Amino acid sequence: MINEVKAFGKTIGIEPTPALSRTTEDGPALSMLWLWLQRAGTLALRAPLDIRLAIGFRTEKERLRIEQVYRVDGYSVYYRQGNEFADSRSVATIGFAAEPVIRRVMVVLHEDLHGDANFSLPWEMEEAIVTPLGSLAALAYFRQKNDEPSWQNALAAVAEERKLSRELNALTAEAELIFAMLPVDDAKQQILAEMSRYPTYRRQFERQIQGQHPPTVLEAKLSHDLAYYRFFDRIAELSELAPDLKTLIDDLKKLPSDATPELTEKFLQRLNSRYSIASK
Repeated sequence: MINEVKAFGKTIGIEPTPALSRTTEDGPALSMLWLWLQRAGTLALRAPLDIRLAIGFRTEKERLRIEQVYRVDGYSVYYRQGNEFADSRSVATIGFAAEPVIRRVMVVLHEDLHGDANFSLPWEMEEAIVTPLGSLAALAYFRQKNDEPSWQNALAAVAEERKLSRELNALTAEAELIFAMLPVDDAKQQILAEMSRYPTYRRQFERQIQGQHPPTVLEAKLSHDLAYYRFFDRIAELSELAPDLKTLIDDLKKLPSDATPELTEKFLQRLNSRYSIASK
């Protein structure tokens, strides 16, 4: 399945990489522990996250359960573990094989998109481009396969992620104002309370921080999620205007290697104008 997905990706402009091209039968598993730290009371809205760490382990994440990451004075901390990442040492594990097919397809395409032949951008900008393209490419894969049930599920997943993107952008804009008005601890509690107005994002937030303390994780988690979903809805909208997904991918590859949020926003606006004019 992985080889088939990678071959499909190539047809829409995604150059395949060695990531996830082997299984644990071919070599030892390697997992990663990622940690993101953001200064308390701040969000990475216009600049990268303050601190980003990745630690590799020669075992699956299922064999290395993190019990707790303790508070770091002055910083919010969020962590995540995973067996799948953009590296030739990332192999398909039994746990990955047990994932729903939509996630497996999306992850393979997502990690291939990270290859330097596709995108070589600052981390937070690359994730913001690769995340929506991976989901859209998975949708295109199931359409090409004439797998109607999986296509419908992938379509619903993209709609959910678009809603999450809109809610996250609204919440972080609101959170920035709250941090500017209140002491940090009070601001954290108010932002967590305000999250009830953004139910799609709140569900993901609560699911992904299980075992972590919400006030401690808040700034880092919001900043982390911005890196993945800041432009998701915008790029999904562009996919509806573009001639096809390959054209969109090829055009997004023209982003400058030093892209910033502001520059990327302007780049997407120009693409929107161009596609809109061409479609008339």
